[in-house]
Amino acid sequence: MCCPLVRRSEIVLSRFCSLGSSSRLLWSPGDVKCRLPCTVRNPRDLVLLAFSYGVAPSDLLPRHRYEVISACTHRWVGLLSIIYRLLPASTAGLALTPPRGWNSYDSFSWIVSEEEFLQNAKILANTLAPFGYEYVVIDFLWYRKQEKGASVQSSGHDLIDEWGRPVPDPKRWPSTAGGKGFAPIADKVHAMGLKFGIHVMRGITTVAVANNTPILGAKGWRAKDIALTSQPCPWMQECFVSINTTSAGGKAFLKSLYDQYASWGVDFVKHDCVFGADNIDLEEIQAVSEAITNTGRPIVYSLSPGVQATPSLASSVSGIVNMYRITGDDWDRWGDVAAHFDVAKSFAAAGLIGAPGLGGGKSWPDLDMLPLGWLTDGGAPYGPYRSCRLSFDEQKTQLTLWAMAKSPLMYGGDLRNIDQATYAMITNPTILEINTHSTENTEYYAGTLPGTEDVPLLTLVSCDELSSNTHWTLEKKQNARICWNASRTTSSRSSVLSGCFNWTSLSDSSLSDTESKGAIRLWTSDFGELCMDSQPNLPSSIGMFASKRFSFCTMENSQAWQLLPNGKLLSPSSGFCAEVKEVAPIRIWLARGLKGQYYVAFFNLGQNSTTVTYSLAGLQQRQPGLKLATTKARGAQGPEAPKTQPGLDADDSTTQCTGEEVWSRTELDKVESLSALVPSHGCALFSLICSGSGGKNLA
Repeated sequence: MCCPLVRRSEIVLSRFCSLGSSSRLLWSPGDVKCRLPCTVRNPRDLVLLAFSYGVAPSDLLPRHRYEVISACTHRWVGLLSIIYRLLPASTAGLALTPPRGWNSYDSFSWIVSEEEFLQNAKILANTLAPFGYEYVVIDFLWYRKQEKGASVQSSGHDLIDEWGRPVPDPKRWPSTAGGKGFAPIADKVHAMGLKFGIHVMRGITTVAVANNTPILGAKGWRAKDIALTSQPCPWMQECFVSINTTSAGGKAFLKSLYDQYASWGVDFVKHDCVFGADNIDLEEIQAVSEAITNTGRPIVYSLSPGVQATPSLASSVSGIVNMYRITGDDWDRWGDVAAHFDVAKSFAAAGLIGAPGLGGGKSWPDLDMLPLGWLTDGGAPYGPYRSCRLSFDEQKTQLTLWAMAKSPLMYGGDLRNIDQATYAMITNPTILEINTHSTENTEYYAGTLPGTEDVPLLTLVSCDELSSNTHWTLEKKQNARICWNASRTTSSRSSVLSGCFNWTSLSDSSLSDTESKGAIRLWTSDFGELCMDSQPNLPSSIGMFASKRFSFCTMENSQAWQLLPNGKLLSPSSGFCAEVKEVAPIRIWLARGLKGQYYVAFFNLGQNSTTVTYSLAGLQQRQPGLKLATTKARGAQGPEAPKTQPGLDADDSTTQCTGEEVWSRTELDKVESLSALVPSHGCALFSLICSGSGGKNLA
């Protein structure tokens, strides 16, 4: 039985012509004279290559899997036409290493323009692409019109097409006018040798719901039929709601949405408000993952925001995505950096770094963008205006942890104003080598040393999951203060962390009657009048806390708290409870290099500089049958004293290493231990080649 001739797909072919960028990749409709097997059902999966003899098809279809459907003679002399089918797993090989690039949010919030975006893309192509930075990503609300009344939280300003799908605002993105979508922008990005990414929100915009737009590919279905209005995005409730992904209309909507993104040439999708303990939407994540796969285009799939994410939660999505956030938004505040250490440790210990991901690729726990360089503020209606508020030591600590934990590296600062020191830091070859190729990444030690103390971390957690370690009480005898105490869990000492805040009534709050009952404001005058805030905006630590939970006192609902009878402190506006936990100030991370190197990172989260000394015989724990060793340390002001690490025994064997301390470029020649004076909030990073007492390389 003969099959009718299946003609070309312009969408698919134009995509691969741009990838080929070679005059040897040709298409001539009407020159196809061969018939296709009857098994071919979807012409969109097909690509015709006409190329000179001796040219490998893999040269013209990079990063794609394919199979030959038919080979045909061609009337052009010296050319061979072959029809290929893209295999369903066309995303195989995606994110084999942690993705690296630039994202617009930290520098432009939601207002980035075409000109600003392409300027940054061009700089990245010329300066960072040689170091593996390849994605340029437009963050959220690229479809929101910049007009009076428009803001992050405002509804009714999103631009959509006739099918309820977001489209770029042509006033900000002139090249997209006339229904072109982001295709012209993606073409320019691809011409630079880069990959193009966009941010999308959960479900459907409320503008589409209000207009009850029809659903492409689902006759009779409209936006109101698929919208789950009782399930809005928790932090943009007036703007986006979930959809019924199991309905015919919901499936068709997602198909039309991601088919459109694929037709634009999108290479990376950051899907927001779907992942984290407070807003998980597994059904939509699964449905979007399938929609991306079905486009036939290799698209990296990233989840956000990851608030209170756990390894257990991540295990439910890691196999169907390529990266997923495991913390809330990270900004240039030391408390944000310090809060990442325990999270990174948990995900490394769970074996989730580089686990199998979407379409045969890999997946990566994401510690969020790097808020370095020239920045703006979260959700601000203005662009970059200030430098990163982290000290240079703190910036190196952040980048070193991100590298050792193999987090994706997405630079957030405005590249038009990047300074030489920041550029040198994010292109450090050892940092990038660790981030790309290291294995066995793990936190080896977390604890205190003589002269150091646990760092209290004030954070928000689910009230249902709040441990009994933190208890809040009203101390009426002490000038009406709310006090807390928290049992130590990472220290061998039985003492507790404790402290107090002043409080005043919030009877004039705009909270609802239920929320405002007993509402109070907690404040401290130690550093000026600052209030505890569930949505804070101050950049640095406050007193003893490694926390971002303070803002200048206002009448905002986020500064209202309720002391519950069970000793929990509730934020009515967020639904979370305040918890104080200790963060071990001294951390040691280990990893192995591609060529047998050992990477050792010391971190000091405490307030004082501390000398850390590590016996390199301890590296032998990674070699079966060899004994282990001790670690000793000296606090900033305390006497030198040996300290045996948990699970290690003293040993007289000798391990010698050569290498360097990466940040100072200090060379190490046949050393048996590492020692560094690590500044407050700083780190030391060592790259080593080691051998045992018999001269045997430990690689």
